[in-house]
Amino acid sequence: MKHHMGEHKAKKGLIRIEIDEEDGLVEDIKITGDFFIHPESTIEELENRLRHHRIEELENLIDDFFALRMDVEMPYINVEDFKIALKNALHSENG
Repeated sequence: MKHHMGEHKAKKGLIRIEIDEEDGLVEDIKITGDFFIHPESTIEELENRLRHHRIEELENLIDDFFALRMDVEMPYINVEDFKIALKNALHSENG
């Protein structure tokens, strides 16, 4: 199993993404950091949406997820910040 970890310092907050990958599939993913997002359940829902998908699908899945979620408030961070953190994670490999 490969472990990826990357982060991105957004305008107001750090976004960290950790991914456990097996044969190109996301086994587990954790999104953490010191950013504000409301509703609070949004991150858990996003993690669930990304789990068990191919690594190369993740960026589009993030776009699709936030395109449908008009109720999400993310002051000083945006979808691109999540995608940058994802790219940084995928360019690292620790295991």
